[in-house]
Amino acid sequence: MADKIEDKQDEVVFPENVDQAIIKQIQDIEREVAEQNTLISDLEDISCLKAEYSNEDEVYQRKIEHLSSQYDKIRRVRGDGNCFFRSFGFGCVEYFANNLDALDRFISFAERTKDELIQLGYQSYTVEDFYETFVDTLEMLKKGSTVEEMLKVFRDQALSDYFVVYLRLMVSNYLQQNAEFFSAFIEGEGGMKDFCAHEVEPMAKESDHIHITALTNASGICVRVVYMDRGGSAIVNDHDFPEDGSAPKMCLLYSPGHYNILYPTNDNKQEENS
Repeated sequence: MADKIEDKQDEVVFPENVDQAIIKQIQDIEREVAEQNTLISDLEDISCLKAEYSNEDEVYQRKIEHLSSQYDKIRRVRGDGNCFFRSFGFGCVEYFANNLDALDRFISFAERTKDELIQLGYQSYTVEDFYETFVDTLEMLKKGSTVEEMLKVFRDQALSDYFVVYLRLMVSNYLQQNAEFFSAFIEGEGGMKDFCAHEVEPMAKESDHIHITALTNASGICVRVVYMDRGGSAIVNDHDFPEDGSAPKMCLLYSPGHYNILYPTNDNKQEENS
C-alpha cells in the first residue's frame, strides 16, 4: 500500500511570483524539521518538558509541575502544520485498538463523509483514493496490528499524510454541511467553501478552534485539550471537545502553535472514565 501511495505523491508547486530564495528557504526549513523530528515519537516521560524551558521561567516550570501530577507520558508529533490532525489520528488508533466497536462506527462515519463530499461536487476518484487508504489503515487494527505496528505506519510519510488529508476532508465536509452555523466564526467574504479550500484542506495549514470543534462534533470522538501557555495561574487548564459531557478518548497538549499527545496517570485515567 505504501508503494501505491508514494507513486501518487506530487511535489509542492509554488506560485511563479514567489522569489526563488524564499522557496529555497522554505524547503530548507521543512527539510531540517523532517530530519530532526520523526512524525510521531516514542513515549517519553513528561519530565522531558522541563528541559524545554529555563529554570528561571517560573510560569512554565510551575505549569509543568502541575501537568506532571495528572499526566506521566507524552508522545511528540512533528510541528509541520499537521500536528493536530496527526495527533488526533494516532490518538484514535490507540483508542480503537481496545475498542473495535468504536472503530466500526468511525469507519461508517468515514464512508458517510466520502458520499457527502461527492455530493458536494468533489471528484469521486480523488475522494475515494484518500478514503480507501484511510480505511485500509484503520482495518489493520481488525487484522491484529498492534499499536507499535501502527506507529510504524504513521511514521511513513506517504501513508501518514494520506490519513491526515482525509481527516482534513472530514472537517471540510462538516463545516460545509453546517455552514450556516459556522459562518459566524470565519472572516472574509468568500464563504465557507472558500474558507475550507484555503484554511482546512491544504496540508501544513495549522488548526484552530473551528477545526477541532468540527472534527470532534462530526466524529463523536471526545478530545481533551490541555493548554500550556502563559495565561492564567500556575495550573494548566483543559477543555473537552465536544462539550457534550462524554469522556475524553485522548488528551492533547497544546502549546502555542503546536499539539502533542498526552497520557494520563493511572489515577487520572480512572477519574476521566468515571
